[in-house]
Amino acid sequence: MPSFDIVSEVNEVEVRNAVDQTNKEVGTRFDFKGSDARVEQAEKVLTMFADTEFQLDQVKDILKTKLAKRGVDIRCLDEGSVEKVSGNKVKQ
Repeated sequence: MPSFDIVSEVNEVEVRNAVDQTNKEVGTRFDFKGSDARVEQAEKVLTMFADTEFQLDQVKDILKTKLAKRGVDIRCLDEGSVEKVSGNKVKQ
């Protein structure tokens, strides 16, 4: 009896495009004016930076929306814990 394996991989090009679109939208939105909110990608790790946890949640929502529009399943994301960086800035 034949058997087959199912492999699920994330399209890294689409993820990179979604990250770029997220950073562009965060840069143009009025509520992020003057903040250091951004998303960085290193290999298969995405790191979000913001001034407050509320802004971090906003960046996360924008990123998830952009990923979904590009056909990337957002269930592939493993959300890490929120860490305080320097001063009142946070990252996840």
